[in-house]
Amino acid sequence: MLRMEIVPGQGAEFEKVWEEVGRGIAAQPGSVCQSLARSVDEEDVYHVVTDWVDAPSFHLFEHSEAHVENRRRLAPYRRGGEMLLSQTVCLLEGASGRGVGG
Repeated sequence: MLRMEIVPGQGAEFEKVWEEVGRGIAAQPGSVCQSLARSVDEEDVYHVVTDWVDAPSFHLFEHSEAHVENRRRLAPYRRGGEMLLSQTVCLLEGASGRGVGG
């Protein structure tokens, strides 16, 4: 998970660029899904969750030119953050499925 602090007032533009970048990441070999969530507790903070089939697939992308380009495109919006790596142990979908929005 990536916690991103963005430049105040840049949320709408950041979301647009992130979606474009995310679509490219989703097309990479080994990519399962990408999601962007806006914090409801912290202004100008977003959380990015990416899921990969395995760690080697993620690390291969992480060291690619495509990743460098993604970081370049998002850099004007980013003012801080941190990345945490984890492995999904259990994923349970609710009765309503995995909806988007809200």
